[in-house]
Amino acid sequence: MLLAIDSGNTNIVFAVFDDEDRLRGEWRSSSGTDRTADEFGVWLSQLMAAAKLTPEDISAAIIATVVPAALFSLKSLCRDYFGCDPLIIGEDGVDLGLKVLIDRPDDVGADRLVNAVAAHERYAGPLIIIDFGTATTFDIINADGDYIGGVIAPGINLSLEALHMAAAQLPRVAVQRTEKVTGQNTVEAMQSGIYWGYLSLIEGLVGRLRIEHGTDMDVIATGGLAPLFAEAAECIKQSDPDLTLRGLLAIHRRNS
Repeated sequence: MLLAIDSGNTNIVFAVFDDEDRLRGEWRSSSGTDRTADEFGVWLSQLMAAAKLTPEDISAAIIATVVPAALFSLKSLCRDYFGCDPLIIGEDGVDLGLKVLIDRPDDVGADRLVNAVAAHERYAGPLIIIDFGTATTFDIINADGDYIGGVIAPGINLSLEALHMAAAQLPRVAVQRTEKVTGQNTVEAMQSGIYWGYLSLIEGLVGRLRIEHGTDMDVIATGGLAPLFAEAAECIKQSDPDLTLRGLLAIHRRNS
């Protein structure tokens, strides 16, 4: 079985795929560069046991991380608890099966490249991939599956936190769709600004990207808040919560 690890700025997702590419378990932890391999190992082993999985079931591992400081602990986890050397996205010799056609290819986050691999495999192209993470990213994939650029905007929860921290009288609020754009109180006004404001950002950027590239690219959304916005944004064709994990699986298959 394969242990796939997607390490982001906010969360780390661990998933196990069996030999028939079926997802057998998925668990999420908050990111923290001070967490040791032993802390991850004990926590993950207990969760795997609840899913009737053991460390001995794992024969391979793959890691995508945008937090370099977390890599040592994650690599040690794979070696010490699962007895395998992980494949690391971005390291020399790892074949992604796509070209990165931008000025500085090394600048692209591992998660964005993994999403590109999965999206092209599942939906062909050309595509726009919107990932609702710590940042909200828009990544452009051409018809050949190559990465040709993107857009990075502040993430939704990051924006809410910044609003709360910078304005003394504004509370923390949950992200949710409001019935009307005009808020009747502070909380409703904040929720409206975030929800309908980000919806306008999504629709506006997608429209401009389609004009710029001269093609009606399909839009695939992923990340925790993707379903909330996919239901209102007519430009989003599909919400795919497992896109990154499926990309890790595809890259592992390619490099086995």
